Formats: sequence, structure tokens, C-alpha cells
Amino acid sequence: MSTESGHPEPATSVTVSDPKSMRALAHPLRLKLLGILRVEGARSVGQLSELVDEAPGTVSYHLGTLAKFGFVVEAPEFARDGRERWWRAAHDSTRFDMADVRDDPERLGASVAMRQMVLQHYLAEQLQALDLEAALADDWLAATTSGDIAAYLTVDEAAEMSAEVQALAERWWDRGRTPREDARAVRLIYSVFPRP
Repeated sequence: MSTESGHPEPATSVTVSDPKSMRALAHPLRLKLLGILRVEGARSVGQLSELVDEAPGTVSYHLGTLAKFGFVVEAPEFARDGRERWWRAAHDSTRFDMADVRDDPERLGASVAMRQMVLQHYLAEQLQALDLEAALADDWLAATTSGDIAAYLTVDEAAEMSAEVQALAERWWDRGRTPREDARAVRLIYSVFPRP
């Protein structure tokens, strides 16, 4: 999304803590649809149906569920006629705060289901990228990376690392929010947690 000046609109996020909203996101097709709308912009039901290989009625149903909880909104300004339904993401990102839910069993259960589905979605996307990496141009292949570390940190050090990783991700996201020539959507997935 861009403003009339061509600059990206300010980033928006929504924080979820309601169990019904979290359950709405704990579904693989809904996460996929929301991700497409966030990365690629507004799309029609027909376009989304082709992208996710699902019937238009199924896609419409799940978009309706996402709309009910405010994750997507209709975008009629893109429709060419009255029969075509377009949708766009209502926010650029979804946030979650464990401290908001951990003392409520219903909210905790819904948050676990949502986060498990998000992790499965990330894994599926990484596996798909792995399947396609042999076809990447040499420069794109050299630009990809993955890895992990395990470091002995205090809680303050872990919080500092989390803040630095988040700031790094946000800096690159701000720089690359608008599609441009020779650019591709690049995924950065990160987690900081005490090792089990």
C-alpha cells in the first residue's frame, strides 16, 4: 500500500488476546490467505482461490471469518463489476503478548493453538522454499541463509537480544515494504526463547 506521494503508508499492527480471534487465526488456510493479502496486497476471491487451490466458496467463507475478527476488510475499489469481491489485509502484522493470556486457561489454550499453527505455516513455507532453491539464480542463492545459536544469557541479555533482532527485522521491513524492480518478497523468521 502506498500514499499518493508514493511512500508506504505507516505500518499498522493488531494485538490479539481474545480467544475467538486467536482461534480464527489457528487455521492453515486463513493464515495463508492473510499472508497473501499482507505481502501481495488486495486480491479478488477468484485470484485467491487460484493461489491457494481452493474453491471460491471456501475462500469466501474463510475471508468472512477473518473479516469478522477485523483481520481483513473488503476492497470494493478494485472490483471491475458488482459480482467481483476484493479483499485486503486490515493490518500489516499481528502481535501477541503472552503476559496477557497466561493466567486465563481459555485464552492460553487458544494462544497455543494459534502459535502452533503459525509455526507450522512458517515450516511449510520454508520447506517449499527449500524445494525451489535449486532453481534460484546464483546471486539469490548466495543471498539466502539459515542457522541457529544457543547462547547462555541472563534474562536481561535475552531481552536485549530480542530487542536487537526485532529492530533489525523492522529496519529491513521498513526498507522493503514497497515492491520494486529486481526485488522479491524475502522472509525472515526469528524466535528467541529459553531452550527446553
